Amino acid sequence: MENFEQLKRDDRFCFSCKKEYSCFNQCCTDTNIFLTPYDVLRIRRHLNISSEDFLEKYTIQPFTKDQKLPVVLLKLLDDEKKHCPFVKKEGCSIYEDRPWSCRMYPIGLASQKTRAEDPGNEFFFLQKEDFCEGHTSKQEWSIGEWMHNQGIEPYENFSSLFREIVLHPYFDKGQDLTPQKMEMFHMVFYNLDKFRNFVFDSTFLKRFEVAKKTIENTKSNDIKLMEFGVDWLKFCLFGESTIKIRGEVSEEDLAEV
Repeated sequence: MENFEQLKRDDRFCFSCKKEYSCFNQCCTDTNIFLTPYDVLRIRRHLNISSEDFLEKYTIQPFTKDQKLPVVLLKLLDDEKKHCPFVKKEGCSIYEDRPWSCRMYPIGLASQKTRAEDPGNEFFFLQKEDFCEGHTSKQEWSIGEWMHNQGIEPYENFSSLFREIVLHPYFDKGQDLTPQKMEMFHMVFYNLDKFRNFVFDSTFLKRFEVAKKTIENTKSNDIKLMEFGVDWLKFCLFGESTIKIRGEVSEEDLAEV
């Protein structure tokens, strides 16, 4: 980030994206698009498919020995330019549910946060690719105005939930998640339909005390289900008392999927 000027929400820049530009859709080729859990939720809803089917058809999920947490990337087409699978000649076919990084472009976000509650040194920066004609526009925005215009608010609200896990003090101690716990993390944040089946189609509710209202909310509300999943992860991954058990529960029972 040393080569980028650090910007704040009230800093201003000029940019627009128009079909008339010769570069239209070019930014949607041969690029790494990391998907947030909320991205996965929005896009698979738009496509009206299960989270399992979406992950299988539209994503790659690389894993290395040094990786601390699962990541999900959008799978590009196997064509010459490596197009995004959702980009058509007229533009993005899932525009109203496009990923966070697509909404933010050309603004990037960097953070040195180490804790969920830590304000950290979070800043924005402007990305300028040589091919992009959008920067020649005279249309001016503050970064805050751009984010509002692009519908970033629900993504920001959701990111705080995600950070409760990924920036948990547990990781400050140099501890890693076991493969079993990595699968729990992946299920709650990325394969939500699988987590719903785990909760309602296994012995989960016989082993854990869950309020009736919570049960009703999580049956059909994906956000409520993920909020509940975060409490379950805090219990399983970090040993917090966020879920009540009905008796002794073994680690094997907790991981039953």
